[in-house]
Amino acid sequence: QAQVVESGGGLVQSGGSLTLSCAASVDSVGIVAMGWFRQTPGNQRERVATWTSGGNTDYVDSVKGRFTISRDSAKNTLVLQMSSLKPEDTAVYYCNMVRYNREYWGKGTLVTVSS
Repeated sequence: QAQVVESGGGLVQSGGSLTLSCAASVDSVGIVAMGWFRQTPGNQRERVATWTSGGNTDYVDSVKGRFTISRDSAKNTLVLQMSSLKPEDTAVYYCNMVRYNREYWGKGTLVTVSS
């Protein structure tokens, strides 16, 4: 059973940086897209950044210029580099993988940005 596991969350001050990683338990074959989503209590899960197997990336407007998504194929890891963090970036961040038309979610990692 394929799975993805997030790591790298934590507490950071406003204006700081943090890097999240998502490790997939399967090889790259069949992976068509991966992404990061985030959710705060009482709100719907929000798409933050996505990567496709064609090499395209996309970001929600609120993180453009501050977050960078990348994928290390050799390590089969998805990375989200976050800088200039704001308190409103506080959320549980989830990794998503679409492989052979099936969707997989991690359990999430908490990012807290203090003001």
